[in-house]
This record gives sequence, structure tokens and C-alpha cells, in this order.
Amino acid sequence: MMAFIAANMAPLMFGVLIVFLLFGYPVAFALAANGIVFGLLGIELGLLTPSLFQALPDRIFGVMSNDTLLAIPFFTFMGLILERSGMAEDLLDTIGQLFGPVRGGLAFAVIFVGAILAATTGVVAASVISMGLISLPIMMRYGYDGRLASGVIAASGTLAQIIPPSLVLIVMADQLGRPVGDMYQGALIPGLLLTAFYAVYVALVAIVRPSHAPALPAEARTLHGTRLLLRVLTTLVPPLLLIFLVLGTIFLGVATPTEGGAMGAFGALVLAVLRRRLGLSLLRQAMESTAKLTTFVVFILIGARVFSLTFYGVEGHLWVEHLLTALPGGQVGFLVAVNLLIFFLAFFLDFFELSFIIVPLLAPVAEKLGIDLIWFGVLLGVNMQTSFMHPPFGFALFFLRSVAPPSIRTAQIYWGAVPFVLIQILMVAIVILFPQLVTMGLEKHEKVDTEKIEIIVPADGMPGDEPVQFDDAPAEQDGVPADDQEAVRAIEKALRGELK
Repeated sequence: MMAFIAANMAPLMFGVLIVFLLFGYPVAFALAANGIVFGLLGIELGLLTPSLFQALPDRIFGVMSNDTLLAIPFFTFMGLILERSGMAEDLLDTIGQLFGPVRGGLAFAVIFVGAILAATTGVVAASVISMGLISLPIMMRYGYDGRLASGVIAASGTLAQIIPPSLVLIVMADQLGRPVGDMYQGALIPGLLLTAFYAVYVALVAIVRPSHAPALPAEARTLHGTRLLLRVLTTLVPPLLLIFLVLGTIFLGVATPTEGGAMGAFGALVLAVLRRRLGLSLLRQAMESTAKLTTFVVFILIGARVFSLTFYGVEGHLWVEHLLTALPGGQVGFLVAVNLLIFFLAFFLDFFELSFIIVPLLAPVAEKLGIDLIWFGVLLGVNMQTSFMHPPFGFALFFLRSVAPPSIRTAQIYWGAVPFVLIQILMVAIVILFPQLVTMGLEKHEKVDTEKIEIIVPADGMPGDEPVQFDDAPAEQDGVPADDQEAVRAIEKALRGELK
């Protein structure tokens, strides 16, 4: 028995972790407990040394000192301030008036506002709950189909998952070891394209079944002409300026994502003050929610570090690598298998859990197969977006159910999500088929392998120049410090043809 455990430590660790998660144990504690228990078991079996756990303090301190993760509380705080200061309500009311005469106009307004909220808040829960409270009763009042209305609201809220400044993209960039700014830039076009697909679906429903998505009646359209134009300008311009302040400065290289998040948080406070909606109660609620979410992320990351320490110690990464590289089809086979795995696990795990547990195991294999990790991260982000929409465990569906009126049945919410899950799957296929949607515009930084540098000297040599002998070089020669003498000797050998 002990021999079997020793020979299969890595798959046993992974399997036990999945069992713990399926039983509903907190993710952070399940990860840390598995890492510690299997670490002690590995020491007992002679697979690991006791000194393994001496590396834990350094790994945990690495989490605490990670500047990239500072962007999470900044963007969370920004989103909560904007959501609770009434921006979503103002946007939905204004854009609903703008699209009111069009069939499906309220649904278009929800999609458009969902994209703006995604680009300003980055928090799925805030977007879904805000639009569910404000727009769902209005859509039902004017005769929208319950499935279409609930599906549009849930799907539009999940745009915060993929449109920058998404929290999952910050975590993904950290786990893949890539810049957050590149991840944001790569995800922008797929996010906007997904928004367009949602709008196309609503337009098709409005054409095929007009009764499911009627236009807003004339008596409900209270704003016209100059008043409507003024309302659009005063409502749309501030959040669009904030989007440029945050994302524009990041894309232009003026600010890091952390600095962009700090500016966004300050900008959200300014907007709330201008709307005269910033009070101590709102500020306290936003700070408490930000602290809870940030602590949740950090605890999961610490648990993941404890788990990965033991998992890598028993060569679990090699087990995963051999398992995935042995798949037929090379890159294509790997991508198909990984996306099916993520899609299946998304029924049970949310995007934080997938990012901290699964992505670190997949990234080395993807890099070994020559897959661009920015593209790979965006692809996984689009796939993980389905985790919010999967019936029956999708969190966006739970958020919407908590604020939906009693007239909306749970079955309607689940069935309404199905077409949008299919659209998200279509988006995954498009990102695979057209990787340039992600990679275009990203600078290609070529890595220089110093081991392969060659200094080629012409056969004629260098007329008039004799190699200078540095074998007995003094502490400083011709202004060259003693510390640099080794480099000078290497150059001399290269000139002699002794080293390539």
C-alpha cells in the first residue's frame, strides 16, 4: 500500500484535492491542508526532506510582496464605489431611453451598459446585481420574455470577467508570469467581439420573435431631443473618461496596472462626490467589501503556494507535463483537452479556484509546446467565463436569482443562460482559430540566449591589431575594474577563436 502511494503521490494529491472541493471545504484551507498532509507523508516515505517546509516562509512572503496583486483591491474598490453611487442606474435609464424605439432596445441597453460597467468595475457580482435590480423589473413590465431578459442580464454582467480591468486577468497574468498590461490589451478585442455577439443574438430574437423583445412604448420614452442629448453626454462622458484614465494610460505605457487601478479608485471617488452620493456609509461598505475580496484572494494564493510546494516536490508538474504532452495532436490536442477540462471543472469551481489550481499546472506545458502565454491566458479567461453561466452552479445565475422578482422562475434563469453559454463557447473556438485577435498589437520581445551568442572573427584576422594578453591582468588595466577582468578574458578568447 505504501509503495503504491509513493509511486502515485502526485495523482493522489490532485484527486484528494478535487474530492475536498466537491465536498464544499473552503478552497484555501483545502489547498493548504493537502499540501501539508502530503508533505509530511512524503517525508515519512522518504520522498521529501524535512527542509522542504523551510521554503514556505519565502513562498508566502513572495505573495505578500507581489506588487501586481495590489491592482485587485484598487479595481475592486473602484467598481464598488461606482456601482453604489448609482452609475449603473443612470446609465441604464439613459441608454434605455436612447434605444427605446428599437425592438429589443432595453436588452441592447443592458448589453451596452454591461460592457461599460465591465470596463469600469471589473466585478461580476456588482454588474449582475445592479442590472438585475434596475432593469429586470422594467423589462418584465414592458413584456420581455423572462428567459431572454434574465439571460441578457447574467451574460452582460459576466463581461466584467474578460473586458479589462478584469480581476481574473490580473490573477491570470500573475500565474502565467506575464505583464498585466499585455493581458489587458490582448483581451480587449475578444471582449468587445463577445459583446457584439450578444447584441447580434438579441437582434435575431427581436426579428424572429418580436413579442419576446418589444420596443419601449411611447409613454415610457420621457426624454427627447436636446434633453436626451444632454443626458447622454452627462451620463456617458464621465465613465468613458474614467475608462481612458485607467485603460488608456495602461495601454500607452504611461502607468502600470497598479497605478492605473489607483487612479481609477481616485476617479471613482471624484465621480461619487460630483454626484453627491459619497457618504461615510457608502465608503465603509466599499472598503469592507474590498478588504473581504482581497483577503479571499490572498488566502487562496497562500494555500495554492503550500499545495504547489509539495506537489512540485513529488514531481507532480512532471506528471502533468507527461500526461498532457502525450496527448495526440500536439498543440491542437493539448488545447482541445485543456478547454474541455476547464469547461467541465467550471461546473464546480469558480474562476479564482481554476486560476490558482489549474493554470499553474498548464502554463509550463503550454510554454513547452510553443504556445504564446498571453494568448493562452485570454483563451482560458474566455472559457472560464462560462463558469459564471453554467446551470445549475453559475454564480451569475445565483446573483440574479437573489434579486429577481418572484415572477421570474429559476428555470427561466437557467434556460435563459444556455444560448449565451453557447455564444461563449463559440468565442473560445474563434480565439483558437484566429489567435491574432489577441496577439496583434502586442510587442514581441525576443529573448536572447547568452549560451548561443557567437562572435565570428574574419579569417584574415584584424590587421594591425594583436590580441592583448590579460592573463596577468592587474587589479585595474586601461580603466577596466578588476570585477570586469573575467569578461575581458572571455572576449580575448573569442578573438583568438578559442570560444564561440
